[in-house]
Amino acid sequence: MMSINGIEWVIIFVAALILFGPKKLPELGRALGKSLREFRQATSGVLKEEESSSEIPDKSAR
Repeated sequence: MMSINGIEWVIIFVAALILFGPKKLPELGRALGKSLREFRQATSGVLKEEESSSEIPDKSAR
């Protein structure tokens, strides 16, 4: 899988700056960061629930 190098990040940033403007860009960054944080917390919660439920032996399995 190809990764994004430095010049590609610059192009993406400039395009976002042109599309959204300098005043809106920090707000979009905050919203994106908050969304990613909430997504990670939700997925880690699901993984913890899955691990804890798999550790409890089922009575029917005996």
